[in-house]
Amino acid sequence: MDVTVENLEGLNRKITLALPWEGIRAAVDKKLSQTQRKAKVQGFRPGKAPLKMVDAMYGADIRNEVLNDAVVKAFYEVVEAQKLRVAGLPRFNEVENQDDENTFKIDAQFEVFPEVKVGDLSAQEVEKATTEVSDAEVDKTIEILRGQRTRYNHVERAAQKEDRVIIDFAGKIDGVAFDGGSAENYPFVLGQGQMLPEFEAGVEGLKEGESKDVEVSFPEDYHGKEVAGKTAVFTITVRNVSEATLPEVNEEFAKQLGIVDGDVAKMRDEVKKNVSREVNRRVAEKNKAAVMDALLAVTEFDVPAALVQEETGRMMQDARQNFINQGFDAKQLPELPADMFTEQATRRVKLGLILAQLVEEQQLQPTNDDIRDIVAEFAESYEDPAEVIEWYMGDAERQQGPAALATEAKVVEFVLGKAKVTDKVLSFDEVMGNTAA
Repeated sequence: MDVTVENLEGLNRKITLALPWEGIRAAVDKKLSQTQRKAKVQGFRPGKAPLKMVDAMYGADIRNEVLNDAVVKAFYEVVEAQKLRVAGLPRFNEVENQDDENTFKIDAQFEVFPEVKVGDLSAQEVEKATTEVSDAEVDKTIEILRGQRTRYNHVERAAQKEDRVIIDFAGKIDGVAFDGGSAENYPFVLGQGQMLPEFEAGVEGLKEGESKDVEVSFPEDYHGKEVAGKTAVFTITVRNVSEATLPEVNEEFAKQLGIVDGDVAKMRDEVKKNVSREVNRRVAEKNKAAVMDALLAVTEFDVPAALVQEETGRMMQDARQNFINQGFDAKQLPELPADMFTEQATRRVKLGLILAQLVEEQQLQPTNDDIRDIVAEFAESYEDPAEVIEWYMGDAERQQGPAALATEAKVVEFVLGKAKVTDKVLSFDEVMGNTAA
């Protein structure tokens, strides 16, 4: 078999194969004979149909199958002999100029993996985020938990901020009702921005049974285009006013949060532990992102387009599935454009290649203890952590996710040990995304 290997632009390569027809014909004849022995042809006993008839029925498919198998086998034999690292699937094209009747020529075009050399990290400046969970953060979290358990009790007074009101309303623009402008027994909490400010201001101060006409101007960028920039008059009738009542932080409240004996101090410790776990996770994600940015900054190479295309396809499929999981009708979903994902897909592929090289070079593979530590960390949130750890550690396939996290942690540690690191203390709100970081 004659072989020609060409280096094309960038990572692209081309192999031209010249396969002897003699071997292909012999393989076809053998497969035809095998097919004849088991072929069921009307009018003949099994295996007794004439070879020409079997050839007429199955020959075309057999020739295609044999030819494809021969091409793929020959291609990967060359790849192995030449020590080529193929990225993605090759594209096979029959050579137009078949100038030798004894051979079949075909081109295989493909990309190879790039040579990845991680650059000098010592000059890279990396901000390492740190934060602490104090009693103030515990208090804030407990207030949120109290708010989630708010009860509303009916009151006979004018509505004020933080009250839940139930209202009927009917809106008109230039005296004409419009779609979505009316409702009955509509509940909302005053002061939380659920309604337009002028609307809420009109409700505030009304008692149960009272009505009022309120003029409301819709913003120019209002999501309802048919009313954006217009002014409507709403007739509002209050049906119910209820005052918010938060639970006391006591034994009963602690029991609601899973503290069996109702010990408030234990509850605070448990809240602090859970909040610290989430804060640590988010800080670790920020630090990982900073490390990945540093690795990308010092490592330049061409990225195989085939791998980016594959990753883009996976991301498109994941996005579509997320919409379906949220209740969208799969048949109604539009085709998402690939260019929405290309940039992120390229980053993922590039980082994957960098991490693979770095882990191999620096021997950063995680140990069983590393994996167990990762499992133990998130097992703490379960009722029986030991059972969770045993479940993961008892199966190699289940360990793949924790192993990947353990590998990333070792990479982060390695890079932070090489780069110029500046500690940056973040507030609780910055870490949790409540304010701009």
